[in-house]
Amino acid sequence: MATVNTAWDHVSGNIFKTYLIMFFFSLFTIGVIYVIAQGFGYGETGGLGIVGFALIMAGIMNFASYYWSDKIVLGISGAKELKHDQNKEIYHLVENLCIAAGLPTPKIYIIEDTAPNAFATGRDPKHSAIALTSGIIQKLSKQELEGVIAHELSHVGNRDTLLMSVVSILVGTIALLADFFMRSMFFGGHNDRESRGNQFMVIIAIVAAILAPIVAILIQLAISRKREFLADASSVLLTRYPGGLASALQKISADREPLEAANRGTAHLYIVNPLKGKDAKQWLAGLFNTHPPIEARLKALREMEGLK
Repeated sequence: MATVNTAWDHVSGNIFKTYLIMFFFSLFTIGVIYVIAQGFGYGETGGLGIVGFALIMAGIMNFASYYWSDKIVLGISGAKELKHDQNKEIYHLVENLCIAAGLPTPKIYIIEDTAPNAFATGRDPKHSAIALTSGIIQKLSKQELEGVIAHELSHVGNRDTLLMSVVSILVGTIALLADFFMRSMFFGGHNDRESRGNQFMVIIAIVAAILAPIVAILIQLAISRKREFLADASSVLLTRYPGGLASALQKISADREPLEAANRGTAHLYIVNPLKGKDAKQWLAGLFNTHPPIEARLKALREMEGLK
């Protein structure tokens, strides 16, 4: 019982931190769009109109991402669907965990690569999929695989794919507007902009256009790291055995073979960064990591076991 209570503490804590970050990220996005609109010379009403238009466009892009991102990711990764008779043990392992989690059984995919790793995708629990490399099936024990699969199912249950799609679109919206503004300043009537708008706001908009995309990416990565902690804790609630996931994380991170199917665009989806050798240790460099340090994840899992 103590293990479950501790795991719930980690789950609730990470959910709160994610929502808090998302709240400030939303305010940040609206503020950046408004400042850039002012830099273009729009007034108060026009600035709010630009904010509304940008958010509507972001919503449309979210809609497209919501429906097709899973197919794109699976295609890029070279994943092939696993049928029941091809590997009954894996199929039943996923089914049993889904019953415990109250989730529909997702489609299961295999990536033919000896590097051990896994990810989950899909717009909602009814349209979800988990992908396992052939290497993770070969190199991990049943208890370790159970921890990994429970982690990925937790991403499905927590709607992490949808959340990260929304975050990615917001980051992209900021980057596009910032780039468009800077291009317009250099190539599209700089003097006309100055005559129409407040010169001080133009300067503020330039600073925002330079810094905002970097800040947005840092926030995106911070949210990604929090969702990994949340999935770890949720996995423990399913398996009641933190040691299985902890051992799996150690084995996956210790395996130095890079995953050939992964790239920087899909790396954040995997349970451990598949671009081996890219994890930064320094605090400042660590802000740009898609995953929390393995040491921090193992420490949290040990706390769930009641170990110090």
